[in-house]
Amino acid sequence: MKTVNIAIFVSGSGTNCENLIRYFSGSDCVNCALVVSNKADAYALVRAGNLGVKTAVASKTQLNDADFMLPLFRAHDIHFIVLAGFLPLVPNFLIEAFPRRIINLHPALLPKYGGKGMWGHHVHEAVKAAGETETGMTVHWVTPVCDAGEIIAQYKVALSADDTADDIAAKEHQLEMEYFPKIVESILKNTFCL
Repeated sequence: MKTVNIAIFVSGSGTNCENLIRYFSGSDCVNCALVVSNKADAYALVRAGNLGVKTAVASKTQLNDADFMLPLFRAHDIHFIVLAGFLPLVPNFLIEAFPRRIINLHPALLPKYGGKGMWGHHVHEAVKAAGETETGMTVHWVTPVCDAGEIIAQYKVALSADDTADDIAAKEHQLEMEYFPKIVESILKNTFCL
């Protein structure tokens, strides 16, 4: 059976990254082969290292350099890329090299609360300020336009008027922990006929 090697892109603490690594640790057909961060101090790198997954740091210059990124992926035989809390835009050459092979997790119900500046706690604060009665997570294909790719899956959670931005973040994060690995698995099965 073919093994699909995935790279996980991160910028922060890496709870979703760790969740994915743990979820696929017993898989015969999916291997978390590499964790890439644009920040050398991202705790996600520690989490990955503790679980035996190779890591790499790509500065802004390196991230946008095909001569750095593509050999890195070839060296680890990467077939698919998962963005799990990764903040920079993915360069076009990577999107072209991995057509419909890059997905992103967004902490809101796109197309609401997406685009420039809408990441992390900024999203949850905007949801609170708008008085939304629900929020959720979106997984979508990555395109050159931020948060504009075709939506693959969404999960929702109800909000109350008393919920703070922190409460909203916690509710949305629970959805990510429960559903994100399963969505990734389903996409990989469909994409690679596993």
